Amino acid sequence: MEDNTASAPEETRQPSAHDLEVLSRQLGRPVRDVVEIPARCVCGNPLVAATAPRLSNGTPFPTTFYLTHPVITSAVSRLEAAGLMNEMNERLTADEPLAASYRAAHEAYLQSRAEIGARSGIGEVPEIDGVSAGGMPTRVKCLHVLVGHSLAAGPGVNPLGDEAIAAIGEWWSVDRCYCEGAWDTAGEAPSRDLSRHGPQGLPAIVGRPAPVRKTKQEAGE
Repeated sequence: MEDNTASAPEETRQPSAHDLEVLSRQLGRPVRDVVEIPARCVCGNPLVAATAPRLSNGTPFPTTFYLTHPVITSAVSRLEAAGLMNEMNERLTADEPLAASYRAAHEAYLQSRAEIGARSGIGEVPEIDGVSAGGMPTRVKCLHVLVGHSLAAGPGVNPLGDEAIAAIGEWWSVDRCYCEGAWDTAGEAPSRDLSRHGPQGLPAIVGRPAPVRKTKQEAGE
């Protein structure tokens, strides 16, 4: 498997004003409570955002890593629509080494969230102790979460996230920039939160439907 080079080094994880504007354009809504950018495109744009484990309104938030880049969310949505999650769940019940690695990914997710909480000054959030995301540690419920984790953590941490990244290679890969035309760059960045979560601004990207990007072959049919 190709090395996942999207994971950002510590010195580039602090989000800039430009990063937050790009995230808002990627998501189509003003972004809130993002404390780090754990994975970046080769051009520097965010691929994954890390959300504070406790939001500014006091709400505990267990989903630390979520995908923001529309090309990746679209590609991962293809995998979900094709039934890959069902296949992965079947394998988790039959393959104990895989299940053990997936449980370890769950623990790694919790550790990363605790570290992010400490770095951001949030501290512990006891309401979500032991709760990760995406169905971990026993099920696969959202591939977007697993891919976000793999991109943030790097290869070898979340086995099913790594598999999903390999599976979207037809539409996205870590060594190329796919940002041009992927989101609206004209005019002002979104300033109104129209997500289903209302004024709290909870991230709605995880598992959301994404526009499907056609392959060259499909576009020519």
